[in-house]
Amino acid sequence: MDNLHDMLHQKLKEYFGFAAFKGNQEAVIRNVLAGRDTFVLMPTGGGKSLCYQLPALLMEGVAIVISPLIALMKNQVDAMRTFSQHEGIAHFLNSSLNKSAINQVREDVLAGKTKLLYFAPESLTKEENISFLRKIKISFYAIDEAHCISEWGHDFRPEYRRIRPIMNDIGRAPLIALTATATPKVQLDIQKNLGMLDAAVFKSSFNRPNLFYEIRPKIDVAREIIKYIKQNEGKSGIIYCLSRKKVEELAELLVANGIKALPYHAGMDAATRARNQDAFLMEEADVIVATIAFGMGIDKPDVRFVIHYDIPKSLEGYYQETGRAGRDGGEGRCITFYSYKDIQKLEKFMQGKPIAEQEIGKLLLMETVSYAESSMCRRKTLLHYFGEEYGEDNCGSCDNCVNPRPKVKAREETLVMLEALKAIGPKFKMDYLVNVLVGRTTAMIKSYGHNESEWFGAGSNHDDRFWGAVIRQALILGLVDKNIENYGLLSVNDAGEKYLEKPYDIYITLDHDYDGEEGEDAAAPAGGRGEGVADAELFAMLKDLRKKVAKQHGLPPFVVFQDPSLEDMSIQYPVTIEEMQNITGVGAGKARKFGAEFVKLIKRYVEEKDIVRPQDMVVKSVVNKSGNKVFVIQSIDRKMDFEDIARARDLDFDELLTEIEAIVNSGTKLNINYYIEQTIDEDKAEEIYLYFKEDAESDSVDEAIRELGSDFTEEEVRLVRIKFICEQGN
Repeated sequence: MDNLHDMLHQKLKEYFGFAAFKGNQEAVIRNVLAGRDTFVLMPTGGGKSLCYQLPALLMEGVAIVISPLIALMKNQVDAMRTFSQHEGIAHFLNSSLNKSAINQVREDVLAGKTKLLYFAPESLTKEENISFLRKIKISFYAIDEAHCISEWGHDFRPEYRRIRPIMNDIGRAPLIALTATATPKVQLDIQKNLGMLDAAVFKSSFNRPNLFYEIRPKIDVAREIIKYIKQNEGKSGIIYCLSRKKVEELAELLVANGIKALPYHAGMDAATRARNQDAFLMEEADVIVATIAFGMGIDKPDVRFVIHYDIPKSLEGYYQETGRAGRDGGEGRCITFYSYKDIQKLEKFMQGKPIAEQEIGKLLLMETVSYAESSMCRRKTLLHYFGEEYGEDNCGSCDNCVNPRPKVKAREETLVMLEALKAIGPKFKMDYLVNVLVGRTTAMIKSYGHNESEWFGAGSNHDDRFWGAVIRQALILGLVDKNIENYGLLSVNDAGEKYLEKPYDIYITLDHDYDGEEGEDAAAPAGGRGEGVADAELFAMLKDLRKKVAKQHGLPPFVVFQDPSLEDMSIQYPVTIEEMQNITGVGAGKARKFGAEFVKLIKRYVEEKDIVRPQDMVVKSVVNKSGNKVFVIQSIDRKMDFEDIARARDLDFDELLTEIEAIVNSGTKLNINYYIEQTIDEDKAEEIYLYFKEDAESDSVDEAIRELGSDFTEEEVRLVRIKFICEQGN
């Protein structure tokens, strides 16, 4: 046994230059050498590929490696060739090779020079490849990125499900399947599909202690990102966006702000993509802005931050993408901007897909929502999702542990929840149970008759967010199970039964509400973010000044400057009218009209307090290429119908109004009377106008509707508010 140990260490040094194995590597390799099926769960950066590369070099025959990505194969083959005297040691066969290259590969394999042969699953199914493989001795099959087999995985590929029948067709050999992310559900799915339920399973911990996880509300994102990167000058980072369009826009904006950034997405031609990726690896660029097409097999060890502009579709995706930070064990910050609106957008995207796929997609999204909104330790939640217990109460490196929210006792509520779940039985998901508890009659609840249950509405004194937190805590404490086979169905387990007999105190922390206003009047921006929190003392002084200026002009304060503008002033400290124009929501017009006194006050404050101003923090905007702003202003001058303006610019009505509000709030005067006269009843318009002039405390549309009554629509209020700001403020 020890001879094998010595031999493996010697070969590890000789071929790969490492002095020792990491984690489970040696145990896995021994299992493969013994000819047994092996299943490896190992987080990104844990050294998965070594688990099949080393045994392949030691065993008789050729190892067949199935991998989903051409770029990844090429990377690995190049790496293997550097360890060996002859080129033929590793090859790949895929669609990128021409006839003569394919013949060269086959010659090397038949001559016994090749130890590793890489395939994409699509090429494996080709008849000529199957008949070729039947002629050679196969040492074992390795299936990399095995989560692609499962439709529950974040990267499902139907052709992966055909691998087993093809292997049977070519000839039996031991099997090693490897993945960097798999929930218990996905793991079972992979093992079933590959017919390897009795394989030895090697699971490494999924905890990445050096990563800091943080979720922020999606407010002013581009600016938050620029601020963060400027504060971390020269560090490498990846920013993920969902759409190609957003990737291009954001990359351009970063460049305009003096950041070395490049875009990367599947719509770019291969040469540009490769060039940008190399520039990032060679550190000619600091930041890559990418869709998830980027990063598969990018082994850059010193990525210091991964920012998600849009939240990923699943927690596996999130784990995989955040996992590209800090692979060298150094600092890695993972910041995600979250808004529930994005989730609704993702649900919309799914609408064309088969129903089964939509169901799966929705459940994976709900897990993501649950993770984002929960104020429990992020690490605990994430590891629990991957079937791993995390013992610590405070991980010390996620936003929820560093800024914990107050805990609330929930012993009675946990009992109510467990009783209700027992009463309805183990056939329902979390949102159904919440609806029963708060007493919300849905069609589904009616059809099961649970609106008649004694537990219906038993928790109506709390809201959905509260019950979500109770159920999540019960899942983490192991009182409730989530069914693996029928994903997402909840049931009370033995520990839950015991709890009902002998309850103890349970504490929960209430979920975040990233879309609501946390603390309406707080001086800090919503969500109390770490850096860049407004200077509370200055903010209060600016509010007083705004009141005074508003009074002099006989205007409501919000017409002078809106709260976000004051907040921004107390972060940026503008001391000239020119700087004032760079503040959120303040354009040249407003700066000239109201800016002087504010600038004077800030200047005095900065001098008294000896404040170092973050002047490099001015976010330059890219000249809006689509020219929306100019187009909108010209169209309104020409009295064009709003619906036509929106259509011409491919905006929906809501987006057009937001665009107009931005133009008006920064001091440009527009006359939209012609449109208001066409669409809003004269008395109604008059009433809204008076409300803003006489009664409004703030420019909030919701507040206006509460005061005015429900027969006023949001659109009517917004339109008249625009008119009001133009006439009174600009």
